[in-house]
Amino acid sequence: MKSMEEMMQAAQQAAESIQKQMNDMQVKLDAIEVEGTAGGGLVTVRATAKGRILGVSIDDSLMKPEEKGIVEDLVTAAFNDARDKADRVSAEQMKEMQGSMGLPPGFNLPGMG
Repeated sequence: MKSMEEMMQAAQQAAESIQKQMNDMQVKLDAIEVEGTAGGGLVTVRATAKGRILGVSIDDSLMKPEEKGIVEDLVTAAFNDARDKADRVSAEQMKEMQGSMGLPPGFNLPGMG
């Protein structure tokens, strides 16, 4: 039978391993790019799967003072579309990582949601 000290050491090593995998996952998510669109592509938002915004593109046809409200609505919609896609990619990546760690589907790792 393992001593309490051995069990504590094993638990610490497991925690460090999970922490490293979580850090690796954050780096991986920040390298995956998603694109949100609105207005049939008139507004595009590029973001990482981690949610960092990389860029916004607005079609020239919207660059009129009277279109300001529409542009603001489309930018908001495109941001939300990018965020939804980032969340989906992030969830898929987490599921893959948990599967590779032998954790049951839906297992909630501390600090990850």
